[in-house]
Parts: sequence; C-alpha cells; structure tokens
Amino acid sequence: MKVVLATSESSPFAKTGGLADMISMLAGSLGCCGVEISVIMPLYRHISPQDYNFEKLEKIICVDMGKNDVSASIWRGSLPGCCGSGCEVYFIENNEYFDRPFLYGDENGDYADNCERFVFFSRAVLESIKAIEIAPDLIHCHDWQTSLVPVYISTLYANDPCFENIRTLLTIHNLAYQGVFWHWDWPLTSLDWSLFCWQGLEFYGKINFLKGGIVFADAISTVSKTYSREIQYPEYGCGLDGVLKSRRADLYGIVNGMDSNLWNPANDKCIKANYDIKDMSGKRKCKGALQYEFKLEGDAGLPLIAMVGDLTEHKGIGILEDCLEELMQEPIQLIVLGVGDSHTVERFEKIEDVYPSKISFCKGFDDRLYHRIIAGSDMLLMPSLFEPCGYNQLIAMRYGTVPIVHSVGGLSDTVIDFSLENIINEDATGFVFLEDNPAALLMKLNVR
Repeated sequence: MKVVLATSESSPFAKTGGLADMISMLAGSLGCCGVEISVIMPLYRHISPQDYNFEKLEKIICVDMGKNDVSASIWRGSLPGCCGSGCEVYFIENNEYFDRPFLYGDENGDYADNCERFVFFSRAVLESIKAIEIAPDLIHCHDWQTSLVPVYISTLYANDPCFENIRTLLTIHNLAYQGVFWHWDWPLTSLDWSLFCWQGLEFYGKINFLKGGIVFADAISTVSKTYSREIQYPEYGCGLDGVLKSRRADLYGIVNGMDSNLWNPANDKCIKANYDIKDMSGKRKCKGALQYEFKLEGDAGLPLIAMVGDLTEHKGIGILEDCLEELMQEPIQLIVLGVGDSHTVERFEKIEDVYPSKISFCKGFDDRLYHRIIAGSDMLLMPSLFEPCGYNQLIAMRYGTVPIVHSVGGLSDTVIDFSLENIINEDATGFVFLEDNPAALLMKLNVR
C-alpha cells in the first residue's frame, strides 16, 4: 500500500506543535508495517537542503492560482523510520510563499496571505504527485492547511486518471484551527462559486478550508475517541458540529501514540540519572537535581507538581491561576514552564516572588529542560478545557510521573482515574477531575 502524508509540518524539519512529531512518528510506524510512505510539505526558509543532503529534482510544477500560474521546484529528502528504512520526503519550494521567518505568522499575527499560500500548497501536493508519479492509494491530509486536497480531488481533478482510484483521509488534530478567510479570496481557489454554500466551504459568509475537507474527504479521523464524539456537539464543535455529525459514519477517533524510543527514561541523555520500572531510584536523583536547579528548597519528600506547555485559557491556565494561593498553603512544590500572555506571565512572576521556595516559573520553552522536568516531577498537571488528544500525559506516564487531568478528549481516553475500583483492579494511572473549575481540581488533590 502507498500512502502520501500531506502536511505543513514534520519533525525534524519544521515544527510549531505536536503535529510535526505525530507526522514523523506516523510515517515511521506505518513504514515498519510495510506501508510505502511519502511525505509532502513546504520548503520553509529555515530548512537548508544542504544541511539535510536533499536532492533537487529536475521537475517544475505549475499551479493555477486563478488569475495567474505559479511554479515551484521539488526537493527530495528522507525521514528516518523506526525500522531504519526511512521514507521519502518531498519539499515544495516557492520563495514567495515559504521563504519567511515563521511558518504561519509573526508577532503581528497570521500572515495576511495564508489563504493564498495554502491554496497553492494543496494544489502543489496534487501536481507533485503527478510529476513524481507516486501513484498512492491514499492521501492522508492533516489539519486545515491541506484540507483543500480532498476538495480538489472531488472537483477540479475528478476526471484526471492519476487520481481516479485515490482515496482521501483528513485528520483533525485540533478543530479550533480551521483556516477561515474572507470570501474575496475565493477566486484564488479556482473552484466554482456553486461550492461557496452551506453544503460546501461557506462558513458564515467566509471560506472555511477545514469544513471543505470534512465535507469532501472519504474518511475523517481525530486523535482520540472521546474528542471524535465531543466535536459533534456545540460545546466543542467550534461551529462545525453539524457538518461533523452529518459525517459521523465516516468519522473515527484514534488515540495518538508516542515514540517510546525517544521518550525513554532508561536511556534519556537529557536527565540527571536513568531509571526504569524495575529500578526507580534514578527518578529520585532527577527530582533532587530539578529542585536544586529551580531553587525549590525544603523537604525533598514534598510532592513536586509541574505544568508544561502553552499557558492559555483552553489549556486550563485559568483553573490553576484561580487556586494558586490556596495551593501555596499546602505542602507541595510547583514548576510552571511555558509561554503565555503578559497577564499570565506577570501573575506567575508575582506569586513566585512571594513563595520562592514553593513555586518556580520559567517563561518560554526548552526541549532539554522539558525532559528534566518530566523526569524529576512527581505529578504533571493538565487542566485543559478541551484536549483533542494530549501528548504530555503520555510522556509523563512513560517517565513514572503521575498525570492530573481534566476529563476531556484524549485525556479521558488515556488516563485512568485513581479511584478505589481502579486501585483494586490495578488499572489506575492518574488523577482525573470531572468539572472545569478550581474546586474540582483541589478536591481531586484532596486539598478540599
């Protein structure tokens, strides 16, 4: 079987979040199962063909962008697979669209021409498949950036013999990001205006890329079973619950996996001491080193809780903020690592000044530090208001760090609550609280 993964990100080449890691792990895992994988993604400015020993193909593709044609070159590289066989990665080079400091936007917000950029990329994916003669059985599209691919296969390319037997799968990694643009950009798509309707890509008078993919893809998947059900209802559907419910027979929830070789405390070179399930003594050394690094003084036996990632409302930072003072009265220590708005940063910096031996706040993100925090903490807090799957809780459990999670999406699918029944059955893997408020969190921690 041949599969093309159409994506805007893939580790180690370009990454803004978990999507990039999922692509590389998916490619490697499918390759180990005997699937012939090809990845197609943009060639961004920071990706140096020389550093990765890419080969420039003698093929130029041309994309119809409505009023004019835009050309692009194709580079070929490789992505190491988990079986050592690797897979081919094709990079679409067009400096007008992709030679920029960042992938989707800068400090001023999203790039104003993101609609044009990813209309181009979606068409370029199909033109590249034709030019390279991959002949896949399936094109696996990821998020809004490639959601027009199923639309084009069903419309502009419907009579093209290169695509008559190809099926499409769209994976929604986070429904909150949909690729919504004003209707004046419609001519860039080269699609007929009849598709700009409520049964097609129209969304409250605008163009919605993700909606188009949901409507036209042969199958749709999300990254956890619970999330696949949640998004069919208004609370989590982000305005697309109706169209998702209409496709429920073709909608599947598959929990994300993780790279157990990359995330392995037995051989992790970023942490103070290695350990495994048979000998956890190394974890105590990791905790001691982490407390020393963050100047958290006092009893080494105090529970050390960490929260890592985007310090945003949907990640539940408000729940933690609203009970910080109460938590600081308890015999615990807290490490917070991540990026948030100025209000959040200021609040954590102030409470760190008041309780320097109990809480440490680190603004930003550092991958090696992330390894040390996961290995050295006793518990990891994830109070997300919604969570398609979650990745941190999987890594935490791998490192013997107990997750504390809100029961939503993939968090409820992957963490089994520390209840009496689950303790007796030896199934418990973490603490799960049901309501999205500080009282529920504090109750789960037995603070109230």
